[in-house]
Amino acid sequence: MSSIARTAGAERIGAGEAIYLAEQLWPIRGQLYLGLIGLALGGYMGLLQALERIGVNLYPAHFLKSYYQGLTLHGVLLAFLFTFAFSNSFLSLTTIRGFQRPLASTWLAHGAFWTMLTGTVLAAFAILTNQATVLFTFYAPLKASSLFYLGAVFLVLSTWLTSANQLLTLRAWRREHPGEPIPLLGFVSVVTYLMWDLASVGVAILVVVFLLPWSLGILSSVDPQFDRVLFWFTGHPIVYFWLLPAYVSWYLMIPAQVGGRLFSDGLTRFVFLLFLILSTPTGLHHQYTDPGLPTVMKTVHLFTTFAVVYPSFITAFTVMAALESGGRARGGRGLLGWIRALPWKDPSATAQLLAMLVFTLGGATGIVNASYSVNLVVHNTAFVPGHFHMTVGTAVALTAMGICYWLIPFLSGRELWGRRLALAQAWLWAIGMLIFARGQIAGGLSGMPRRTAIGDAAYLNLFHWSLDNWLTAIGGVVMTTSGLLFFVVVIGTLFFSRPLARPVEIPLAEVTHGARESWPLFDRLSLWFLIAVGLAVVAYGPVILGYLPLNSVSPPIKVY
Repeated sequence: MSSIARTAGAERIGAGEAIYLAEQLWPIRGQLYLGLIGLALGGYMGLLQALERIGVNLYPAHFLKSYYQGLTLHGVLLAFLFTFAFSNSFLSLTTIRGFQRPLASTWLAHGAFWTMLTGTVLAAFAILTNQATVLFTFYAPLKASSLFYLGAVFLVLSTWLTSANQLLTLRAWRREHPGEPIPLLGFVSVVTYLMWDLASVGVAILVVVFLLPWSLGILSSVDPQFDRVLFWFTGHPIVYFWLLPAYVSWYLMIPAQVGGRLFSDGLTRFVFLLFLILSTPTGLHHQYTDPGLPTVMKTVHLFTTFAVVYPSFITAFTVMAALESGGRARGGRGLLGWIRALPWKDPSATAQLLAMLVFTLGGATGIVNASYSVNLVVHNTAFVPGHFHMTVGTAVALTAMGICYWLIPFLSGRELWGRRLALAQAWLWAIGMLIFARGQIAGGLSGMPRRTAIGDAAYLNLFHWSLDNWLTAIGGVVMTTSGLLFFVVVIGTLFFSRPLARPVEIPLAEVTHGARESWPLFDRLSLWFLIAVGLAVVAYGPVILGYLPLNSVSPPIKVY
């Protein structure tokens, strides 16, 4: 499957089959580049926060009112804009590639881009004018401008439009291929968005029914505890919406990049279906310390949270097997010799391999967060951002960067510029993240709070936090250097690189045990989605009913 050759207004792939239409590729490009802008600006805000840990306050020089305004920019640009835009772009492309046909609706593809752009402009304006300093976890009673909440609506709407386009494309493919198993790449792309469609219901209700009317003065008060339940209905499964695009690449692209094979089509489908049904009923593990929630329901969410670890364990063994097959095919010998034989000079593969390595530590610290008793030690401490920077900040972000090292040449028709810089970038990001996370996790274990301007706090010079703060700052500087190298490579590729001498291939792994050996039951997506809905109702129904009638007593508060 080869890259772009323009013919009669269409962008064609392979043997002249017009599946990548120009009018669909430009919104895919547009969302990718919009997401990378969010990565650049959000990452720079991260540098300011890391330096603040050692008392270097650069916020006034950037016309920001406070540390918390910068923290809001960092969280929203990275956790919402970058991840949503990248997922929309990348999984739209994998949907086309998987089903070997254009997206069913060019209008929906355009709509996803324009709603993403509109939401970005509205939310960014509100944050930059200090009307939405409420952080990424925008809990009531902190109130933002209605523009911020409206921007959030448009950002989520863009993901729903992308999902609708996927489902229409699947329906069109099924009409032409009755009785055939869904192509695996199309399957995992669609299931990722089905999971998000369900998970995003919580934040959609929160914003549209409560926070937006509250910010407009239609509602005078809200119930903050109930609003937290709605937020975390979405707030934990969103992690899997960030992570699953990386899994798509790890399962179906990295094996091809390293010369290996994916072991099982059916096992891959099973893993993604487990994420579909288990991701949503997990949110209460973020609320173990919240009063008013039944202990039995917290316990239910404890079990489902540990259950969703299971598909990640399967992923670890499956991807490792694919990597080993690739390393041995490349001449690796002995127990671990295959690791050295992997293509470490390929920046795309290296970035993702390092992302996997750091993610193993991020996953282990996630199990700590899931535990009912151990969570009490780390809850709302710096341990938590240390954990999710190794997961979202590395498994997701560094994998996305690695994907971009073939995706941008594919979309632009230009060679990757600065391959050695790209390799250095991947290593620096992983090293910087490990230093940063060491500082945050150790600080959290000794009681350092999260969401707090430590550099301005009276306890800045506590002896047992000094090393932790310096490690956080050093790690942040190393990651910023890595991020700068990434954008040097991207800009060099887009503006200074030569046109491709030969087409770039979209990597797609061969499968040892293919679709014909998978259970047809796996392809009944409507059934699995209904099971996911049922589990969400079981996990959240008693909690929501317990809050009725709502105790709407909190007026809006603006602290900064």
